[in-house]
Amino acid sequence: MPDYLDDLRLAHVLADAADAATMARFKALDLKVETKPDMTPVSEADKAAEELIRGQLQRARPRDAILGEEYGVEGTGPRRWVIDPIDGTKNYVRGVPVWATLISLMEAGEGGYQPVVGVVSAPALNRRWWAAKGHGAFSGRSLTSASRIHVSRVGRLADASFAYSSLSGWEEQGRLHGFLDLTREVWRTRAYGDFWPYMMVAEGSVDICAEPELSLWDMAATAIVVTEAGGTFTGLDGRPGPHSGNAAASNGLLHEELLGYLNQRH
Repeated sequence: MPDYLDDLRLAHVLADAADAATMARFKALDLKVETKPDMTPVSEADKAAEELIRGQLQRARPRDAILGEEYGVEGTGPRRWVIDPIDGTKNYVRGVPVWATLISLMEAGEGGYQPVVGVVSAPALNRRWWAAKGHGAFSGRSLTSASRIHVSRVGRLADASFAYSSLSGWEEQGRLHGFLDLTREVWRTRAYGDFWPYMMVAEGSVDICAEPELSLWDMAATAIVVTEAGGTFTGLDGRPGPHSGNAAASNGLLHEELLGYLNQRH
């Protein structure tokens, strides 16, 4: 079985370069922001970070394919790097520090491409999380300055902390009643949003989280960090991995109950 550690080291190098580029423009008064066809914002920093990562990958891994949020897919083959240059662009353009660069390597296998490396780098929070298949999940500033992370052992919804992004998507899908029922059952709810709830599930500070609508680049890196930390990451349909267009993540102990509530339709 490949150990993926060279790929993980490369992902850290890519994240270092992206962090430098995104932090240089964070809170810049002249930051240029456009609206994409799906009405979401994209900044010059999103594009610059993805171009930087793509350029380095083309030199370091010329045979691998690349899928990025801003510039689509390039290349073919059994290995594909998946990039979200800034997850949390709305936060980024407003000066909120909760945003991250997500870098994942996915490899063709049974059931399609599966993440084997993931790095989630949030430089404005001074945090980074990462995982490689079979090697566990870690948090720290670098590969040499890291602590292993693990999901919580909370086994009752009444004791659980539940994190989410917003209410609007749940309502559009007719899942709002189940969502609200869940919020009444748990100990605590907080809307941290974007990548952060998944990382908090991975490090055990939050027990369950979910989002109703996501793209592959939002999930590939977070999925492997959660699962290597001992947690469970599926779609709302229960399918493992980042392929369902939405996500539910948990410490594993609460996963069936989480899906049960979020699949209640009214």
